[in-house]
Amino acid sequence: MTYQCFDLTIENKIAHVVMNRPEKRNSMIPAYWDELPIVVDDIENHGEVRVIVISSTGPHFTSGMDVSSFGNSQKGMEGEDPTKQARLKGARFYANVKHLQAAFTCLEKCRVPVLAAVQGGAIGAGVDLVTACDLRYATEDAFFSIFEINIGMTADVGTFPRITALLPEGIVKEIAYTGRRLTALEAKGFGFVNNIYKNQEEMLAGVMETAEEIARKAPLAIYGSKHIINYSRDHTTDDALDYINIWNASMLQSDEIQEAMQANAEKREAEFVDLPPPTRRTKGTIND
Repeated sequence: MTYQCFDLTIENKIAHVVMNRPEKRNSMIPAYWDELPIVVDDIENHGEVRVIVISSTGPHFTSGMDVSSFGNSQKGMEGEDPTKQARLKGARFYANVKHLQAAFTCLEKCRVPVLAAVQGGAIGAGVDLVTACDLRYATEDAFFSIFEINIGMTADVGTFPRITALLPEGIVKEIAYTGRRLTALEAKGFGFVNNIYKNQEEMLAGVMETAEEIARKAPLAIYGSKHIINYSRDHTTDDALDYINIWNASMLQSDEIQEAMQANAEKREAEFVDLPPPTRRTKGTIND
């Protein structure tokens, strides 16, 4: 399947999703929000994929939400009674933002790790995107900007619920209130990015090396680790301890453990089972 905003390749059990509109600074047009969940669903239906890498093209990772996406809540209202339009404006806006939020939440809920490789600016909704990923990497010139404050908005697509678990509260408030750029060096110091590279070429090589290392691990164990880490972030320690017991009672596979130990002893690549396709399914698959 082809996409308007993304190029997708799958190699060595790694899905590489590339934003492909550099001439528009990879702005997030309406099609972007429709396509991203389909891309992720396509990948999950491809059982061999064990890691997703999201990168971009051009001087900037993304300039954020395109102005055309703001008008989506008004779609279909042409010709409607003005009184009805006014009464439904809030409900339509709410539904549109929920649609936008879901596009990034799918990355967090995806069963495999998602790695973001950021060059230049991750601006506005670009911050929402990378905070929904599991790991973040950046070039030396990269920066992160909660730009919404500069245009009189409160960021609403996912930045605040996630970034507050990734950065100190004071830093979050500073960059949210001022709109200033958080540099790659600062972000690395706060643990927001995992590593910094001199340029995009070196970054992609390094990120792919990490992705390959993850892809060599047992998919069921990686899936469980991601799920439990996210659950633990949002629940008490007691709840998380109980949940991991329940999870392993149903998901722990002695055959996978034995294969991992034997492969390690024999210094070979382990042969693990792939994850089954998820029960959900959106329109479009890789084989379409």
